[in-house]
Formats: sequence, structure tokens, C-alpha cells
Amino acid sequence: MIKKITLLIFTVGCSLLFIFQLINLQLFSPDYLELSNNNAIEKRPIYPNRGMIYDRNGVLIVTNQPVYDLMVIPENLISFDTLELTSFLNISKKDLKKQLKKAKRFSHKLPSVVIRQISKEERASFQEKMWKYPSFYFQKKSVRDYLIPTASNILGYTSEVNESELKNKTDYDIGEMIGRQGIEKAYEKKLRGEKGVSFFQKDRFNRIIGPYEDNTFDKNPVISDNLNLTIDVLLQLYGESLFANKRGGIVAIEPSSGEVLALVSAPNYNPNLLIGRERSNNFKILVNDTVAKPLFDRALQAEYSPGSPFKTLNALIGLQEKVITPETIFTCNKGFSYARGAFMKCHCPVGTKNKLIRSIYNSCNSYFGKTYSKIIESASSSAEGLDRWKTHLEKFGLGNYLGYDLPIGKKGFIPSSTYYDNWYKKGGWKSSTTISNAIGQGEILTTPIQMANFTATIANRGYFFKPHFTKPKSQKIRDSLYPKNYTLIEPQHFETVIEGMHQVVERGTARIAKIKGIAVSGKTGTAENFIRLNNKKTQLTDHSIFVAFAPKENPKIAIAVFVENGYWGSRWAAPIASLMIEKYLTRKVKRSWLEKRMLEGSLIDEYAKPLSGNSFKINE
Repeated sequence: MIKKITLLIFTVGCSLLFIFQLINLQLFSPDYLELSNNNAIEKRPIYPNRGMIYDRNGVLIVTNQPVYDLMVIPENLISFDTLELTSFLNISKKDLKKQLKKAKRFSHKLPSVVIRQISKEERASFQEKMWKYPSFYFQKKSVRDYLIPTASNILGYTSEVNESELKNKTDYDIGEMIGRQGIEKAYEKKLRGEKGVSFFQKDRFNRIIGPYEDNTFDKNPVISDNLNLTIDVLLQLYGESLFANKRGGIVAIEPSSGEVLALVSAPNYNPNLLIGRERSNNFKILVNDTVAKPLFDRALQAEYSPGSPFKTLNALIGLQEKVITPETIFTCNKGFSYARGAFMKCHCPVGTKNKLIRSIYNSCNSYFGKTYSKIIESASSSAEGLDRWKTHLEKFGLGNYLGYDLPIGKKGFIPSSTYYDNWYKKGGWKSSTTISNAIGQGEILTTPIQMANFTATIANRGYFFKPHFTKPKSQKIRDSLYPKNYTLIEPQHFETVIEGMHQVVERGTARIAKIKGIAVSGKTGTAENFIRLNNKKTQLTDHSIFVAFAPKENPKIAIAVFVENGYWGSRWAAPIASLMIEKYLTRKVKRSWLEKRMLEGSLIDEYAKPLSGNSFKINE
């Protein structure tokens, strides 16, 4: 009796288990439904066009152009004219067989790409022959079209998602376009939109016979957002033309908003090289150019010694810390001795007595060496004085990533007391040990965008807005995203330094930067350029630097120009910056003689010298 009951329970239990599983598979589990759909329904994505990109004045820079991927469904393959197809695709028979074999490995029933990014003209010429190839069809998508081939370092580029990326990007399809650098990457979500889908009914031979359920389940794509950049595309193009046959960068910022007006990195590349079927080959050429480095954004990533423009910051710190006043006089004897046997050279004649304004327009090393020493030694210890100095500089955005809305950049470097304690025994250094910091040399490193930003901070008399490349849709959004960042310097101290910078242009080292009717305040720099070769410090040709803003009152533009191996500041950087300012403020340039000199001037011979291609420091 017990055996019968046990057998009955077992039989009933197994029956219930099978019934439950059948109900689950047929009514609740999506697996078999999906398998059935894969057999009877074909799902094709609809890709929205990427958002268009405009400059600050509404000039269209980037739009889209249609291209087509040739798709194949392996199960439907029949004999076809291989020669005709390979001739159309411009590929070898071997490559075609390779692609078809790859498609079969992926799936016999699902479509795979045979060749990507066929132009609309190529597709139109072949369309009338498609009836001979029933297993093939064209799938439409779009690629970028750079109407104005400029600012590739800002815009970035797009390329196709690959198989390895799909593990982390499950909402993408293989071959779908994605932003790789610059604005394209930073604003991928907005520019991409959201893809739609169409469903097609298939017969038992896996052939498309029409839309599924009269397109009831189709989903239209969500249109992507357009972007308005802060860039003035005409100014950007002008800056790039001025940097022909030169290396370096230009960063121009609107001080009152933090909007980047131009960001030039030279040499650059035509962004149209990275679209179409030759994209991969062109990209390899750009990557392998390890001398000119066209993919390296010098304006954001190159870290240079700031040189003499840094003196303006030491002047402000000295005024704030009350170690100098505008009337403080230091005597210069073609330089000054700061330690036993150590001497810092200067261009001032022997016996020159400089006040602060004159020291700025004469760029007196003695004055700023002594000011720096007083800043460091005014505290209870050199370590405390240096860290206080560092804190001031950090408030100008130095030594840190500024947080602008592009995905690349470098922090630069402002040394701390801990840094020097690691090089010397603790307490074994003082201001004379670190005196190169007085003139923007030594361990200090800045990027061109940081230099433009601290220049904008001076123009604003003590605050800056985080630099950015896209215009928010409203003032309220802008205020929330980009609040004022204040320095620790009281506003009245800026007036003396600004007047000194104005005199740099009026009577000092940057007289070539004078613009009739526009009050320009600036500071030249000639940064020493060293590398270590065979474990020996080797000096190369100096870098040419200039920072400026204009007009002096109510400034509209702040700019930093850095020309690698450009000798001194007034030779290349100051004229280029001056022309950029004039172009932006007046929309034309009257000094055609200067413009011609900069447009036609070349440093190619300088860069051809051994090692000059490695003249900037990159912290990997």
C-alpha cells in the first residue's frame, strides 16, 4: 500500500512539474518567443542623424551625410556574379569570401555587414542590380560631414563601435557610430539621440515579405539635440592659418563668461580624414606621426613652463601678502645674486631702480626674484610660505584640471613644500633653492588653457568662470554650471598689475602688439626649454609666449599664445595674439604687413633640428 501511494505521489508530482514548465515556457518565458521572432520576424534598427554642431554665431560647422552598409543574410545566399560584386565593392574576391565566412559564423539567419559606409552615389549606381542579389540589402545610416574643416581638436571624431565594446555598451549595435574624442565624446548622449526599430515579416525561406503587423510595433527614433559651441569659427580658422608651419597653441576666452572663443592646436588635421572607408588608414597615419603629433592637443595637454607671464601672479601675491607695495623699489644690476655664487641674469642696465609697474613692463628678473623671496620667507618657515604661495596659485586654476567640458587635459604642476622635502632634507631648502619659481621656470608647469584662464582672471580683477565649449540654453543654467571662482587677491591689487601689463604693450617688450584704438594689456615670455639627453640636461631653442586681454577696461577677450621653439615672446607669440585680438574685436585686420609676416612665417627649419620635436614635456 505504501509503495502504491509513493508511486502515485511521484507520478502526480512529475506530471505537475512538466505541466508547470510547459505553461512557463509557452506563456511566460520570453526565450521561445524571441527564438520564434528571430525565425519569422526581422528587426532592423533606425539610426537618427547625430545632432548638428554650430558655432557661437549660428554658423553650421558639422552636419551629416547618408551612407549605406551592405548587409547579407547567409541563409538566403544563392549563386551570384562574384566579379560584378567585388568590382562594385572595390574589394578582392578573397576579402569578400572572408566577410561572407565571418557572417556565417555569426548567424545563418541574422544579417551581417559585408562592407560599411558606401556612399549614396555608389549605392544608387548599384541599386538597379540588387534584384540579382536577393540575400543582400542596404542599411542606411549617417556619418559626419564637416562643412568647415576646422577645430578637429575641439570637435573630436566618431567611429564605429567594435565587438569588444559591446560588452559594456549593450544599447549599441556593432558598427553603430560613437563619439571618440572632443565634443563628440563629451556630448555623446545628446548628439546620438535614440535609435528606433522596424520589424519585417519573413516567410519560411527566410525572405522578407513585408512589414510586420502593418508597422504596429515599429518605433520611431528620438531626434538628437543640436549643439551651439562657444567657438567663433572665423576666429578659429584665422588662428589656425596664423599657425601654419608652426607648433604650439592658442587659447582665447571671453572673460565675462568663461566661454572659449578659439582653441588652436598646431599642427592639426582635417576632420574629414576620419570619416568614410579610408578612416582607418588615415587614422594610422595620424597616430604614427610621432614628430608633429597632430592628434595631441597642445592647448589642453602640453605642459610648459609659463615663463615671464607668471611674474604677474607673483606680483599679485606679493601685494596681497604685503611684502611689496606698488611703490616698492628694487635695484637691478643686470640681475641679482641670490645665493653663494648664484646669479639670476636680467636685461635691465646696472643700477636700474624699478617700481612694480616698471618692473612688469621691463620684465625685471631681479624685482620678481626678490619679491618671491619675500613671499616665501615672510612666514614662520619656508615650507609655510611656499604652501601659502601655492594656495594663491591654485585659486587661479593652476596645478589642477580646470574641469572644462572636453574629456582630455593635464593638470600642470605647482610644487608644494612636500615636493621639495622629498628632494632635499626637510628644512634643507629655502626661497633661494626654489628661486626659478619667481620667473615661471623651474618646476612650474602650466597648459595654454590655464595660462589663458589666469589672464582672464586678471582681466576680471580677481575671479574666473570655468572655461567651457558649449553655450547653455539659458542664463540660469549657465549660472548653475559655471559660478564665479574667486581668488584670494583683493580687487584693488589688480589695477597696478593691469597697468603694468598695459605698459608692456605701450612701451615695453610687446610694443609690436599695439592696436590702434584698442587698449591691450599683456605680458611676453621667453621660456627656457630643456630636455634630458643621455642623462644630461640639454637646452633647446626657447619657447615664445604671450598672454593678453583687451580692452583694458571691460575686456572682451583674454588670450594665451605659445609657439614652440619660437625664440622670444615678441617674435611670434605677441604678434599672433595681437592679430587675433584685432580680428575678434574689429572683425578685420588693418596691419596687413604684420599679418603677412605671421601667415608666411615658418619654423619648419627649426623643427628639423635634432630633438626639437620633443621640446615640450608630456607627463604620461
